[in-house]
Amino acid sequence: FRRRHSKLINSSRLLYQEYSDVVLNKAIQSQKRVDSFAEDIESSFPSSPRLRRKVLSPQDSYLQRLSISSNASLWQDIPMIRGSRILLNMSRDEQKLQEAKFELIMSEASYLRSLNVAVDHFQRSAELQAMLTNQERQWLFSRLHDVRDVSASFLFDLEEKFEEDMFTFHVCDVALKHAPEFRRVYLPYVTNQTYQEQTFQRLLSGNAGFQQVLERLESDPVCQRLSLKSFLILPFQRITRLKLLLQNILKRTRPGSEEEVQATQAYDALEKLIKDCNENVQRMKSTEELIYLSQKIEFECKIFPLISQSRRLVKCGELTALDFSTLSPKWKVTTRPIYLHLFNDCLLLSRPKEGGRFVVFDHAAFSDVRGEKCEMKLHGTNKNVFRLFLLQNNQGKVEFLFRTETHSEKLRWISALAPPRGELDLLECPDAPQVQCIKTYKARENDELALEKADIIMVMQNSNDGWMEGVKLSDRERGWFPSEHVEFISSKHARQKNLKEEQRVKNAKQQVFCKK
Repeated sequence: FRRRHSKLINSSRLLYQEYSDVVLNKAIQSQKRVDSFAEDIESSFPSSPRLRRKVLSPQDSYLQRLSISSNASLWQDIPMIRGSRILLNMSRDEQKLQEAKFELIMSEASYLRSLNVAVDHFQRSAELQAMLTNQERQWLFSRLHDVRDVSASFLFDLEEKFEEDMFTFHVCDVALKHAPEFRRVYLPYVTNQTYQEQTFQRLLSGNAGFQQVLERLESDPVCQRLSLKSFLILPFQRITRLKLLLQNILKRTRPGSEEEVQATQAYDALEKLIKDCNENVQRMKSTEELIYLSQKIEFECKIFPLISQSRRLVKCGELTALDFSTLSPKWKVTTRPIYLHLFNDCLLLSRPKEGGRFVVFDHAAFSDVRGEKCEMKLHGTNKNVFRLFLLQNNQGKVEFLFRTETHSEKLRWISALAPPRGELDLLECPDAPQVQCIKTYKARENDELALEKADIIMVMQNSNDGWMEGVKLSDRERGWFPSEHVEFISSKHARQKNLKEEQRVKNAKQQVFCKK
């Protein structure tokens, strides 16, 4: 860690939070150019047209030149690269590949700069330390200093590779080499996320001294008006972004080349790490939900143990059950509230009571549950209705008719109750609508899909009240999200291009790992 200082860490005045936003906005604009068929020979670069820069003397180094720009810099703008014969002899695809690799290096430099602020300015603040217990310090900052040290080591190795050969430098072999260290620090940091959020909120609401110190620290110019919370979530954001950067490089490597193999292996290592991080977070969250629910629930039917390591909550909510009296000539409808707790392995049906308590009157295995649209024409308020079938339940009635408040809730319940789906073959859906995320969305419920700017999502269905269900092309995650956070990709050419790029990654993984 101490062997050398990064030469690129101050190449941009932007901290990673803003740097990342600039890059993602450019990615959105790039997709829009493809979508509008306005793409020309320059528009497919991952950056806007060259910015006007201060003219420097030939004696100034490329690092000094990079520091002039406050935005993400381009590899082709390095003086030694620009105008060189090697660059002129490169194909456009080869130039794009080098730009993608250079973006990974520059973004890591910006990320490390933000981590330095997080550790040196916040975590090591004597004032802030005095406001926290040892346990609170552990939950709030976790192993942030370890994350910083691993990032520094990674960046140093990237810079050495870059300086060895600025024209044909590689980065995926470096990422693959550092993958075990990424796992060592990111897995515990991300797993601690739930405790970190709870601790931060508790301190904000119940510790006046913490609030005052935090306000002073956040007002320091070194933070660039960014909050402590924005620094604490950086590792979650970076590990996902790093995977996408490696994926972007993989798409541009020559099929069958050694670089493609290295890119595929590095991408796969990051993909598995993120999957394990998400599973750990989900497991901790599910365990807490089950413990809390077990204290609020009682059974009037056959009891079964609720807490299980493999059980997770998929969806829950209060619905209105409709009961029809066939004795009345006008089919009189009576209603009653029923609360559903849908888990990945079972369904509980309860009567809600005061104080957030529930009395379970029936339950069934998930494999014996089905939800279907209701074709019955109902009038008045009885719209947004679906059928719930319990094929083999604990007791009593095997069919329910439920009404939801909104059209989206109806569709979401039917989707949640559907049998498990296999992995979607993207190429079998060439005409499916696609959207691009233009505004980050944080999932609030278990059946929702978290979105980052520039994510491409294939739309499976949408409601009439502003919700969509879709599959993210980058990781095949499925869920619901508000339509106001995305824009449709209207060009068939752009949609096909997106699908082919994702298929390119899948093919590379099959080639590399099938050989083993």
